[in-house]
Amino acid sequence: MKIRIIAILLTFVVALPFASGQKPSFGILGGVNFQNINGKSVFGDKFENKIIPGFHAGFDIQIPLVPDFYFQPGLLFTTKGCKDFENNDNLKVNISYLELPLNLVYKPLVGKGHFMLGFGPYLGYGISGKIKSGEASNDIEFRNKVDSHIVTTLILRPFDAGANIFAGYELPAGLFFRLNAQLGLIKINPEYTYLPESDYLLKNTGFSLSAGFRF
Repeated sequence: MKIRIIAILLTFVVALPFASGQKPSFGILGGVNFQNINGKSVFGDKFENKIIPGFHAGFDIQIPLVPDFYFQPGLLFTTKGCKDFENNDNLKVNISYLELPLNLVYKPLVGKGHFMLGFGPYLGYGISGKIKSGEASNDIEFRNKVDSHIVTTLILRPFDAGANIFAGYELPAGLFFRLNAQLGLIKINPEYTYLPESDYLLKNTGFSLSAGFRF
């Protein structure tokens, strides 16, 4: 199932510019993430999880729409998570996602290069993860529902979705830099069918710094 979803996302990103009839440009990019998992306990108390560094790498395709405006889908490998998870000291969560940003970008000419302002949704799919406490670690499981009260590791939903916004600058030669912020809009904790409804909630959030090259 994971491979099928990844293949569908990749096919969509690659095929879209050719279907549009426009002349796209391609970019490769990578950088550092500063991510956190925000949320509430079953009693509604706010978690005070802490930011964890990570990284992202991938590509995007820039499709002209009207002067200075572009549609910019992409595909990234990105890491998220937090430390002091659910207010537990030294409990660290690392999650790896394949992520599909779908941004609308405004790129006016400023000086010799182009200022960039982009925004749009993103879709993510968790492919691996670990929860660590000191030297001990367990693999994260990805499931939408948990039917048994016997749980031996952290379980999260595989799908994530939210909003992107970024600003940056692209030099005439194609080198660009940007600052990106993300806000997760759906919960990544599963449904525990054997428990009553509660305020328990986990969402990804964070920002990143990227550098890349467009050609």
